[in-house]
Amino acid sequence: MKIIFAIVREERLAFVQRSLADVGVYGMTVKHVTGRGEQKGLYIQFRGGILAVDLLPKVSLEIVLGDDMEDRVVSAIQEGGRTGKIGDGRIFVLPIEQSARVRTGEVEV
Repeated sequence: MKIIFAIVREERLAFVQRSLADVGVYGMTVKHVTGRGEQKGLYIQFRGGILAVDLLPKVSLEIVLGDDMEDRVVSAIQEGGRTGKIGDGRIFVLPIEQSARVRTGEVEV
């Protein structure tokens, strides 16, 4: 099993969800986060001064899936989240050793 952490632009969330649905992935956890990377924030001229917005709003997705789905899901997130501009996001893939369902106690290794 794998867990995929993806950080994408807020406005691209619906496109990412649609791309994931196309490959058969519907379950995910979504968090609204702020952060910065190579984009280094925004500088906006406002009332004669420059306003620096260092932390930009993003969306963080967490998706747990089988090893066989990893490549398709990463491609789907890239396809749905890409605008071609700096700040499109990042995808991290990590292994999961064990998963247990709370309701039934079913354990997956």
